[in-house]
Amino acid sequence: MPRLFTGLEIPADVGFALSLKRGGLSGARWIDPENYHITLRFIGDVDGNTADEVADSLDRLSNSLQFPIRLTHLGSFGGDKPRALYAGVEPSEMLNRLQAAHERVLQRAGLPPEGRKFVPHVSLARLRGTAAEELARFMAESARFEPLTFVPARFVLFSSRDSVGGGPYLVEQSYPLAA
Repeated sequence: MPRLFTGLEIPADVGFALSLKRGGLSGARWIDPENYHITLRFIGDVDGNTADEVADSLDRLSNSLQFPIRLTHLGSFGGDKPRALYAGVEPSEMLNRLQAAHERVLQRAGLPPEGRKFVPHVSLARLRGTAAEELARFMAESARFEPLTFVPARFVLFSSRDSVGGGPYLVEQSYPLAA
């Protein structure tokens, strides 16, 4: 059974710039730049028939309009017990609309609603045993975050193997965005 999710790929030049933030944080398992992405909708483990229906349903969203994505800051999930370091995405009405459209078509395909609030981000590292104070110091010492902007040409249906996260991710199908 494939584990699926939809997302936006990160261009190589943006991925390289983000990769320069790597290193110097204990307990960090850094994600390879080729696996950087912005998750639009986690789908989970599904059977082959459901995977086919998901792929067909997403086809209805092909040629949605392109829009710019701007990464503006470092952030973390987990509060006092940090579990992930990420690059945060500037709020975007177009990104929120695309994500909401994914949610609608996937629910129509029979998937349960996503229970988590959409927080667009690019995961840079999974954290284990990293103290909140150390993470705060790392983020402060990472210097100023120079915003990174790109315009995705497509969204994709990714698959991953059963693991603790971070890739490798495979593109199962891609859907163009209209200029």
